[in-house]
Amino acid sequence: MTEADHQAVSACLADPTRYLTNAQTVQRLSRDFYWYSPVLKALLDDKTAEAVAQPISIEEITATLACCHARNIPVTARGAGTGNYGQAIPLHGGIVLDLARMDAIEEITPEGVAITGPGTRLGVLETHARTLGWELRCYPSTVAKASVGGFLGGGSGGIGSVAHGGLRDFETVRFIDVVTMEPTPRLIHHAGNQVHEVIHSWGTNGIIVRIGLALTPAVDWAQCAVAFPTFAAAYDFSEAIATQDTWTKRLITTFEHPIPAAFAPIVNITRPGQALIFFMIAASQLEALQAAAEAAGGVVTHAAPYQGLRTQPLLSDYTWNHTTLWAMKLDPEYTYLQCGFSPTEVRSQFAQLKQKYGEDFLFHIEFMKNGTGAVIPGSIPIVRFSTVARLNEMIDFCRSIGVFVANPHSNNVEGGGRYHPDNIQLITKQKYDPQNLLNPGKMATFS
Repeated sequence: MTEADHQAVSACLADPTRYLTNAQTVQRLSRDFYWYSPVLKALLDDKTAEAVAQPISIEEITATLACCHARNIPVTARGAGTGNYGQAIPLHGGIVLDLARMDAIEEITPEGVAITGPGTRLGVLETHARTLGWELRCYPSTVAKASVGGFLGGGSGGIGSVAHGGLRDFETVRFIDVVTMEPTPRLIHHAGNQVHEVIHSWGTNGIIVRIGLALTPAVDWAQCAVAFPTFAAAYDFSEAIATQDTWTKRLITTFEHPIPAAFAPIVNITRPGQALIFFMIAASQLEALQAAAEAAGGVVTHAAPYQGLRTQPLLSDYTWNHTTLWAMKLDPEYTYLQCGFSPTEVRSQFAQLKQKYGEDFLFHIEFMKNGTGAVIPGSIPIVRFSTVARLNEMIDFCRSIGVFVANPHSNNVEGGGRYHPDNIQLITKQKYDPQNLLNPGKMATFS
């Protein structure tokens, strides 16, 4: 970018102090948690933007995009930078559009739809919604920092998905407004099935500026941890609770030993050499869950009320992809995959993976409901990294035995396994960003 480019983009913001060029600040805001992947770390370590723009309105975003289009400047949208796939890391310099200040909660409707800006923190929304009798249907383990827009642009599911599925399911996303990257940018409203044109597109085909997110009635929750002597016994019990409609649950996470050994702050609720399950269960069912666990041969190591996101310990801090972070602290050779096991063939799949990879492939199961209403054993297994070839071999072997893999070591929308099968995201990019200035390089099929 030239000095004239910087001056032109800066002029799009009412306050020029929201246009940042300090190298250290720009580098920090050009990063996410890509380093969870040794593959992405090598690929993206040297990538950074040339400046950061921090708009506070749709009008400023529109002006910025128009200016960047006229000057052929790439623009990469940023939520809170909690993604793991390098979604928010610019490959070709340009501008990072930091949407953190677009954080207004406009309203929560009587029907339980939150209308927010893209920069609204999910934790703030969850806390506010619960004061009105609502709560998020699902959220990532990074809920304290993650933004609503970032979750829609690069996430998929999380805590709550065992009951409500992921972001793509059950009309959880009611609408998304985006601004296009054209000579005269347009504000486009997407509702109903149209939201799939934008969800999980990494900001490659429009800048998300306003969101309608369906909530669910709040529940009085409790947390519970149960240890079992073997992973097989732990899986059997967790599967039974996950698949029985009689239980009201928000989280069921099952860990193979030695994963729990990585949870240093809560070592008191782990058991040496044993598998572990974390639950968020309706408080009214906590005693029944404890009794069922003990009858199945488990030991309840923790049971307490859930009092919101400040609960200590907060068991969800050790689930979903936070599990990977704790494992990497234990052993930096660990990384992860994102898998979906077959509900009917899962035990055979477990056995085949154990026979082939042993302790280099550790099971970490996150139960979630899919779009048909079936509860499936999703998984973020912890795997030991040695070479890219061996990692790819693990992925290929998983797929060969019917285990779905969304590859978290790929830096494009398609490679991650979440690409919409009818190519609607690609079609949308061709309409809304024909010059390929939005996060260029991240939608590999665009030409």
